[in-house]
Amino acid sequence: MEFRREFYINKLINKKNNSMIKVITGIRRCGKSYLLNILFVKYLKSQGVDDSHIIKIDFDSPRNEKYHEALPLFDYLESLIKDNKTYYFLLDEIQLVNKFESVLNGLMRKENADIYVTGSNSKFLSSDIITEFRGRGDEIRVYPLSFAEFLTSFNGEKAEALAEYMVYGGMPMLQNYKTVSEKNKYLQTLFDTVYLKDIKKRYNINDDGNFEDLINIISSYVGSLTNPTKLENTFKTVKNISFNHSKIKLYLDYLKDAFLIDSAYRYDIKGKKYIDTPLKYYFTDIGLRNARLGFRQTEPEHILENIIFNELKMRGYNVDVGIVEINVKDKNGKSQRKQLEVDFVINEGSRRYYIQTALSIPNKEKMEQEQKSLVNIPDSFKKIIVVRDYTQLWQNEEGINIVSIYDFLLKDNILNL
Repeated sequence: MEFRREFYINKLINKKNNSMIKVITGIRRCGKSYLLNILFVKYLKSQGVDDSHIIKIDFDSPRNEKYHEALPLFDYLESLIKDNKTYYFLLDEIQLVNKFESVLNGLMRKENADIYVTGSNSKFLSSDIITEFRGRGDEIRVYPLSFAEFLTSFNGEKAEALAEYMVYGGMPMLQNYKTVSEKNKYLQTLFDTVYLKDIKKRYNINDDGNFEDLINIISSYVGSLTNPTKLENTFKTVKNISFNHSKIKLYLDYLKDAFLIDSAYRYDIKGKKYIDTPLKYYFTDIGLRNARLGFRQTEPEHILENIIFNELKMRGYNVDVGIVEINVKDKNGKSQRKQLEVDFVINEGSRRYYIQTALSIPNKEKMEQEQKSLVNIPDSFKKIIVVRDYTQLWQNEEGINIVSIYDFLLKDNILNL
């Protein structure tokens, strides 16, 4: 099955010949190499670019080990430039080249060189981009298949597809497996032998037990507020282990740098300020999260929230978790401050959107519960409740838009309808 990945191809096309190094990042096995070496090459050829001006090197191939040193590689690449037309350098797994930064910076001095690189293993994670290319890297973040992409390969109804997606996620190679046991084994093997192996190797992690227990806890905490101090207390009370919060934070940063997880900070909507902790962690692919827990914890509301978070990030939005403080009366009539949570606060330039997630809204009481935080927000930005049920887009008497998860995931412009 070929996924066209048009969203990312269009990004590459728009950044073509922009005098920057296009750095294609993302969790391993999400389709970066396929995007660059198959789909983008197909596009270049459709535009009349000759094969001799498309320079592809996969440094993961044994045939190209001779180019793992900077000077031989640069000399070879430079020798391929024969005229003044643009040459497209597509360098896959560039981190395997010693001192690859010098090669790329040298190529940047060539006026007719347009450079694209991928890299995702233990020597080439997200935080390296800032330093390695000295401000001349233009990042294209690639995610696993969105639900819209996943749907193109699914033979069945949308509801069945969503149920499948909520369990197994969108890793592209997963589509080659048909049975439940094959899918389970693929995701669990991928998690253990690819992602964890990379992180442990890079950071020389020796306390495997604590590290893996932390991953299990974070997997269980998807959609819940937490922080390193709370996690330290969890290790003390549940496992009777001393696991310092500073080390926990370090390990969480490793997981984020590897694109395995992402985080959302809390934003005080009325106070217009960020609150450092606690925060929420989400998995880049929900199937990997479920596999880590042996597919035992499949809470639909938290999983739906994770999928919505990934969709928003994929579309390029800044995503926070919101809080709204209100005054309430206790049983004695005394005024108290209470914090209400808004699942997501979305920023796009001067625009803002507030989003709540719900499985369904079967009655007035449930509507009041889901919209309580939204109606207490003192501004006029758009407020949305995304529900799993099939429903037409509609607006209630409070001005809140009710949107089906299917419309949310399948319509790019849904926030502005």
